[in-house]
Amino acid sequence: MGDKLKVYMTSVSSASEIKGQQQRIFNVLDSKKIDYESVDISLNEEDKLQMREICNDSKALPPQFARGKDHLGGYTQFDEALEDGLLNDFLRIE
Repeated sequence: MGDKLKVYMTSVSSASEIKGQQQRIFNVLDSKKIDYESVDISLNEEDKLQMREICNDSKALPPQFARGKDHLGGYTQFDEALEDGLLNDFLRIE
């Protein structure tokens, strides 16, 4: 399958919207038994810079999804894919 799915997130956020989005993402991925790596950008500046480089956006905020150096999208795209029944396509799961 290639590169592992990465979910860039933060454990330090005062924004309840971000916390809620992250919780929903992890609930969905865990319930569907989708293998992923959670990357907490609040623990390592390098991870935050890597996320923003992959997103091609110097102000990108978590949550964000990536496979290798390919940015898959953020929460809005995840939510739309889930609602449309296209989650596997969005996450590039074969």
